[in-house]
Amino acid sequence: MDDAGILPARHRYDVDTFHRMAEAGIFGEDDRIELIDGDLIDMAPIGSEHAANVNVLVQALVIACAGRAIVSPQNPIRLDRMSEPQPDLAVLRSRADFYVGACPCPADVLLLIEVADSSLKFDRGVKLPLYARACIGEVWIVDLTRRVVEAYRAPTGKGYAEATTHRTGEAVALALAPDIVVHLGLVFG
Repeated sequence: MDDAGILPARHRYDVDTFHRMAEAGIFGEDDRIELIDGDLIDMAPIGSEHAANVNVLVQALVIACAGRAIVSPQNPIRLDRMSEPQPDLAVLRSRADFYVGACPCPADVLLLIEVADSSLKFDRGVKLPLYARACIGEVWIVDLTRRVVEAYRAPTGKGYAEATTHRTGEAVALALAPDIVVHLGLVFG
């Protein structure tokens, strides 16, 4: 029998199955895995420059949000039944329970940030369209190679209608919370 045209079976998972797998101990405590369109994706290792930029952004966002929003570093966002990525940072609408009952969903998100060096192609080509389809109002990609912050706004479902580029030292107001202004003074060192 000629089976040259037969492809191996692909197993797709939904968020609930992904959570049950984690609870059953299938993933190790230190495994960095996110669910993207039903696929389990290994996240890129975090280098020192990446970690430092996440720390700088956390500090800038906490100051900018000052009790008006929740800054959530490297935690999951449930986009839909098949995707639960873990962006480097999320700015979430304030909630008294800090989302203890369930992961935040797109309606809770004011801003998502991906810090990218080796993950730049994946962040732009896979995650950015995923966020647009979920109608995330604003996404920043911090490009460590070019040393710029790419801000994407106005999701269309297929992409973002607005894209701007910012450099260290600039201040950027959030689209969904214009009273929150992030100063990029320390980004990129």
